[in-house]
Amino acid sequence: MTHLFDPLKIKDITLRNRVGVSPMCQYSYVDGFSNDWQVVHLGTRAAGGAGLIIAEATAVEARGRITPFDAGIWSDEHIEPLCRVVKVIKENGAVPGIQIAHAGRKACVGQPWTGGKPVLQDDSLWWPVVGASPVAFSDEHQVPRELTVEEIAAIRQRFVEGAERSLAAGFEWLEVHGAHGYLLQSFCSPFSNQRTDQYGGSLENRCRFLVEVVRDVRRVWPERLPLTVRISGTEWVDGGWSVEDSVVLARLLKEEGVDLIDCSSGGNVVSAPVPNEPCYQVHIAEAVRQGAGIPTAAVGLITKAQQAEDIINSGRADLVLLGREMLRNPYWALLAAKELGQPAPVPPQYLRAL
Repeated sequence: MTHLFDPLKIKDITLRNRVGVSPMCQYSYVDGFSNDWQVVHLGTRAAGGAGLIIAEATAVEARGRITPFDAGIWSDEHIEPLCRVVKVIKENGAVPGIQIAHAGRKACVGQPWTGGKPVLQDDSLWWPVVGASPVAFSDEHQVPRELTVEEIAAIRQRFVEGAERSLAAGFEWLEVHGAHGYLLQSFCSPFSNQRTDQYGGSLENRCRFLVEVVRDVRRVWPERLPLTVRISGTEWVDGGWSVEDSVVLARLLKEEGVDLIDCSSGGNVVSAPVPNEPCYQVHIAEAVRQGAGIPTAAVGLITKAQQAEDIINSGRADLVLLGREMLRNPYWALLAAKELGQPAPVPPQYLRAL
């Protein structure tokens, strides 16, 4: 039987346990540059015992940021500050990962603690957004300009360059953000994609952009290092993207060399009735794991040690990623190991307390 604190080996990378920190945006940067906040934020959780630390959604181009204060990786100048993040994560025993992303039609909004409203056009921080089709995320959001086929190819190249810079910074785990209504997932959904060309219509066509990005990235991301994709497993609305669609997508991504699917949900339909209960997305990870024969990560209101242990024990997922609970308690992994009676990588400086 596999336990939460058993190692997980994918390609040449071994996680010391099956607890990871989800990529969580901090909206705390200027011109996309990593800073001391990111070093402390992620370094603390590495010292806290997690096996994998995934740096937040990092934009592959400036207009692909969610807010003007997002992390970025669209220039070579972004590499050196990210090296500091990698260094502190590795020094504390965790594997450094990064999520590369493009916000698409959900870009150009304010920080959540300022209300998260779309930036007004007369604001100096405003920029025009792009998407699969001219369909706004909400009545308040900009109507995106529909990308041309040539522009889609250019953005694919931005993802490739982001992957190359991630490697140069020392990251050992790469996640392509294909979830939550951002650009790649918005192409997959029939609600936000009304195209009639090779990127619209059928399920295969709507998945094409994401699959092509992964194919291009796999060519430059070393085969020895894990390549993963975060998906929205369901939109929680009839007629929208479904768990069954996600299994089909996962099969396509597996063929392109993806090593693990990070199974989240929602984010593309404002009014979707998303559940708010413990482990509400774990069934997606289980369905994708079984249906596509690919390792998965489970996420979604997993807060208790026994919950996480049961997910791994039962084979519903291979990895558990925590978000908000890790914000509340960066030492969750150490305390969970103690509760479960499993080995924990306690820093010697903390032995007196733990």
